[in-house]
Amino acid sequence: MDSFKWIISDTIVMTKRGLLRYVRLPELLVFSTIQPVMFMLLFAYVFGGAIDTPGLNYIDYLVPGILAQTIIFGSTVTGVGLAQDLSKGMTDRFHSLPMARSALLAGRTISDMIRNFWTLMLMLVVGLLIGFRFQDGFFHAAEAILLILLLGLAFSWISASIGLAVKDPETVQVAGFIWLFPLVFASSVFVPVETMPDFLKAFAQNSPVTLTVDAVRALSLGGDLKVDIWPVLAWLGGIIAIFSTISVRLYMRRT
Repeated sequence: MDSFKWIISDTIVMTKRGLLRYVRLPELLVFSTIQPVMFMLLFAYVFGGAIDTPGLNYIDYLVPGILAQTIIFGSTVTGVGLAQDLSKGMTDRFHSLPMARSALLAGRTISDMIRNFWTLMLMLVVGLLIGFRFQDGFFHAAEAILLILLLGLAFSWISASIGLAVKDPETVQVAGFIWLFPLVFASSVFVPVETMPDFLKAFAQNSPVTLTVDAVRALSLGGDLKVDIWPVLAWLGGIIAIFSTISVRLYMRRT
């Protein structure tokens, strides 16, 4: 019990460390929100008139997808941050202190999830300003937000694995993004998967991104949209279990 309290205490300290970085460098938070806002406005007003979403206003269709995309792209910060700590020798300094080794990984992912929550709230405000509304009650809206945060946590652990496997922070930034683009764009984030070629549709329909976005869309809008949350939880839970284990092993090997 005492060792468990020790780990929790150290994790809280490392979480505070991660959050203080945004307090000291607020421009990091500001610039990390500009890109997703631009994505939302461009797709809403430039491409929205050309994209057919039967039975739905495109703004209502788009916003849940943009929220998921924002959180997924934001997860790359986890890997870059860990790579920077390793390259600067910060982990060696932490190991000289009486602290749990797992606290660095846990604190990093938790602080990034809190940052994701802030970004998510800002994006929701922008969505509300351009006409998006939750249409299925407060509790389903809260479930939708929690599901997006869980998606971000899962992808943060993937990013952590990349950051610990690749030595150079700049390389981690490239490696962290390059595989996300096909995964996000070959999904239901921006367009219905039914419009895609058959070979791509099969991939998109079973992607964790599509399953999560469709569930968030159904929880947000209700109506004729049906939600099956269990495949989403299975995907995200599996990703977290696998990549948190990989991250811990890579971290122990690197340190």
